[in-house]
Amino acid sequence: MALLKASIAIVLIAVGLYFLKQYCGGGVCHSKARLDGKTVVITGGNTGIGKETAIDLAKRGAKVIIACRSKERGENAVKDIRKESGNEQVYTRLLDLASYASIRKFADGIISSEPKLDILINNAAVMMCPFWKTEDGHEMQFGVNHLGHFLLTNLLLELIKKSAPSRIINVSSMAHRWPSTIDFDQINNETAYSPYYAYGTSKLANVLFSRELHQRLKDTSVSVFSLHPGAVNTELARHIIGDIGEFLATPVRLILFKTPQQGAQTSICCAVDDDVLKLSGEYFSDCAMKPSSPAGNNMELARKLWDYSMKVTHLQ
Repeated sequence: MALLKASIAIVLIAVGLYFLKQYCGGGVCHSKARLDGKTVVITGGNTGIGKETAIDLAKRGAKVIIACRSKERGENAVKDIRKESGNEQVYTRLLDLASYASIRKFADGIISSEPKLDILINNAAVMMCPFWKTEDGHEMQFGVNHLGHFLLTNLLLELIKKSAPSRIINVSSMAHRWPSTIDFDQINNETAYSPYYAYGTSKLANVLFSRELHQRLKDTSVSVFSLHPGAVNTELARHIIGDIGEFLATPVRLILFKTPQQGAQTSICCAVDDDVLKLSGEYFSDCAMKPSSPAGNNMELARKLWDYSMKVTHLQ
């Protein structure tokens, strides 16, 4: 009898965990839209949700260019994506978002070789790392997650506008809710540095950048979105989970976190679903528009961020 009760308890726990895992999986993109003839650039497309996004869009017939820092990792990812999607039009180009020189070289390469760019997905990120600086002297998380993508987007913007109707997608995070503003004087201050606050600030910048860019593109057919992919079981958290923490956290992450494929769904939705076009400038989560934080709706802060970003990326 004791064995029977134990067996029933195990089965009930297993069933409960299964349904909990399904619930935590979040929204799914149901659009069947094809992307034949479209060109897509995805930063950080060699791993995690970027790679899963690349697989999905390649399956839809798009030409996909994944941008990453490592030639070897990029080439290995291309092989995987081609195999999974059945699409040979998948390529990799080197891009280090912590280097303005690398960003400009990448953008020049895209402009000179690609007649159009229909979808830009700014997906790559650094999360809660120690205080590091980019090649150009900016705090790493703000430098990569926001400034790198800000510069890249603006360098590619004329090509994107020429390719309209087109889309720009900025992968943010619910962490954008952590800061109530952006203190521009403290961004590069090592003594005041908090890896959590700095990450949240960079993700708030993604939301504000999307809102301001939408305002500047209102008279074009370029749509802009920011999004929260969910808590996703990827290598992004490598700076906050050590070996022991990884061992302890693995069961929780396997159950409560999304898989990379599930985490890619909102990026895919913003890239292909025509129903979202009327919602340009908005923030999404689980394939639906969601309210951002009050700071994420602060258009005065968005304009200050734009002006600051233009100055430090030497675009003005």
